[in-house]
Amino acid sequence: MAKQPFACGDCNAILPDGEGQCHVCPNSPVTTDWQGFVVILNPERSEVAKRLNITRPGNYALKVNIR
Repeated sequence: MAKQPFACGDCNAILPDGEGQCHVCPNSPVTTDWQGFVVILNPERSEVAKRLNITRPGNYALKVNIR
């Protein structure tokens, strides 16, 4: 079974395998409790990126649950 990657609780970025801290928001909590997956290639032209307040290309979770 594949290991669930971490997602940042603030920017919703999916972190690379083996990383437990977001490089953009290092003080933010991370969790494996997230849902949905979206890849943003060009945030300036993406309606999805605008709705999710994403400004950098990358992999993002649609919903991150921080308790």
